[in-house]
Amino acid sequence: MLRLSGAHGGTIPTAAAALSVALLLAGCSGGSGSGDDSSAADDTVTLVTHDSWALDEKLIDQFEQASGTTVEVSAAGDAGTLVNQLVLTKDAPLGDAVFGIDNTFASRALEAGVVEEYTPADLPEGAEQLGGALTPVDQGDVCVNADEAWFEESGLEVPTTLEDLADPQYKDLLVVSNPATSSPGLAFLLATIGAFGEDGFEDYWTSLVDNGVKVADSWEDAYYVDFSGAGEGGERPLALSYATSPAFTVTEDGSASTTSALLETCFRQVEYAGVLAGSDNPEGAKALVDFLLTNDVQAALPESMYMYPADPAVELPADWQQFAPQAEAPFQVDPADVSEHRDEWIERWTETVVG
Repeated sequence: MLRLSGAHGGTIPTAAAALSVALLLAGCSGGSGSGDDSSAADDTVTLVTHDSWALDEKLIDQFEQASGTTVEVSAAGDAGTLVNQLVLTKDAPLGDAVFGIDNTFASRALEAGVVEEYTPADLPEGAEQLGGALTPVDQGDVCVNADEAWFEESGLEVPTTLEDLADPQYKDLLVVSNPATSSPGLAFLLATIGAFGEDGFEDYWTSLVDNGVKVADSWEDAYYVDFSGAGEGGERPLALSYATSPAFTVTEDGSASTTSALLETCFRQVEYAGVLAGSDNPEGAKALVDFLLTNDVQAALPESMYMYPADPAVELPADWQQFAPQAEAPFQVDPADVSEHRDEWIERWTETVVG
């Protein structure tokens, strides 16, 4: 099988690029429009996912051996591009199951009817499906991260709130990613809308611009190029990333993390799996969705996907319990509002921040 990995949170190509890639993939898809060998289809289940898919191959082997089904993985870009391609290829689906639709794009997938209704029998207690079709698999908080060593050496207190980030004492210290080209960037834009409202977020971003905020095209650039806490020579001690990121900057002796997440700046992303409507192997897709909720997979998510499991009963790694706590009150925006206003909000952000 093909196994793809990458940092969680990539870029969102243009609509034209998404269309061309979607049409190319549709031409070689194993979906319902690609052939009539039903026996072969029953032996294979194609999972369409984002570029950050990185589940341990041993777990996939475990599923294959137990089910007698071969898993093929097809990466479709960032979460936004993933949904775009699913919508564009609805009549000739790219595969059988999908993983990686997040709550910033879920409503579009549901409205377009690209996933069929299915509820796993072992849905974890407290895990909420969307539309009876999208099953939560993992979650994570997008938050600003701080380089603790930089602040200690500078004698400056680490900021804690969104308002703090606009304080002149933190001028030229923050880098974020562009919501038009980055999934975490969009999540952070939604955090500011959740905090300041649809009528106030532009004024907040104006204050960030006045305070020297830098905008990178991608999460990778913001974190690994500009952030001083990533160990890559960056110069900005505040960067948009995840609440889980500090668990990956722990000192060699395991006693501390060199970075921290500002838990009052967060927006919670939830990633969903589902069965693609019109797939060749819906039963295999259902079995794969079920498998993503098993204890072995859920327990592997922190180390492989850098996300919290959807099942709250799963024990977390020790360093996550210490260095990667979730936000107690992340900012929220109604998914229906995101669906209706996403493009408008990104356009308003662009006019305000980029000009």
